[in-house]
Amino acid sequence: MLPLEGLTVVALEQAVAAPFASSRLADAGAKVIKIERPGGDFARGYDDVAAGQSSYFVWLNRGKETETLDLTTAPGKARLEALIEGADVLIQNLKPGAFARLGFALERLHDAYPRLISCSISGYGEEGPLSDRKAYDLLIQAESGLCSITGGPSEPARVGVSIVDIATGATAHAAILEALIRRGINGEGARLSLSMFDVMADWLTVPLLNHEGGKSPKRIGLAHPSISPYGVFQPKSGPPILISIQSDREWRLLARDFIGDESLGTDPRFATNVARVANRAETDALVAAAFARLEGDAAIAALTRADIALASVNDMAGLAAHPHLRRITVESPGGPVSYPAPGARWLEAPRHYGPVPALKDPET
Repeated sequence: MLPLEGLTVVALEQAVAAPFASSRLADAGAKVIKIERPGGDFARGYDDVAAGQSSYFVWLNRGKETETLDLTTAPGKARLEALIEGADVLIQNLKPGAFARLGFALERLHDAYPRLISCSISGYGEEGPLSDRKAYDLLIQAESGLCSITGGPSEPARVGVSIVDIATGATAHAAILEALIRRGINGEGARLSLSMFDVMADWLTVPLLNHEGGKSPKRIGLAHPSISPYGVFQPKSGPPILISIQSDREWRLLARDFIGDESLGTDPRFATNVARVANRAETDALVAAAFARLEGDAAIAALTRADIALASVNDMAGLAAHPHLRRITVESPGGPVSYPAPGARWLEAPRHYGPVPALKDPET
């Protein structure tokens, strides 16, 4: 039996954040009924690379049922009310106030269904100066300041995946599970509200505290703003290699066993991480010179012997062929699609993942 078998989730959702949360509930056995507007979730049209379908939609909607409802009509509203009446969890990411204007004020729903767990996802929350503003992933990346610390020195950049949406969906998933645990203890439902801006601000705590502490982070590409050496170096041949030195002990190992100068481990310019960050250019130059003397395979072997953390700087071709990539295959209206497996593994009970639903005609 899957952990959430017997639970029903109604999800008025589109795009990424809410579908991410509900997809994880579906993976765990919940019956997820996805409510789509006539024309469908607009994420269905984002691209056509997954067997002729949107990669976003195929990724985030496996294992769900779908119903198309026109919530401006009496039959559509009646059908949604009936679904909510039988639901354990309600997820919605309509613009703040829109759900209530349709006749589904959460205060009423919780009075009528006291065991209901509702989770509302929005850009800026239900109150505050920007609560009425439309919000999408990249907009929040910019508004929160994430772009200002992403990219190289010349200009800010977008994180290469929908990091705000994914972070918000994962936070919503965790909050819903907490609420389900509490309901199992005391029988009470819960009303949850998540703001994409709040989630990203939480994730930006370290750079914010550095800024407020007088050390505002700078964009330095594939390097770490607070740790050195932690960045990319080019060996004599082969692709670049990223290394991470997490402690002064590891720096002494790198100095002795890779750079070949044990005295650098105690040199006051480099002996501590604070000193190495202050002297980042000199630190990186010493490491770069050691890399330049070695072929790529020899550099990796030497770093491995020294127990130094490293990574190849891969692209998507590298990920596609990576020996550690685990995949699942899901059925979809366009045919089977293979893509990366969820990170959490239930080793004693391997998961099977449901199909991606086709868009249905509107309910009448």
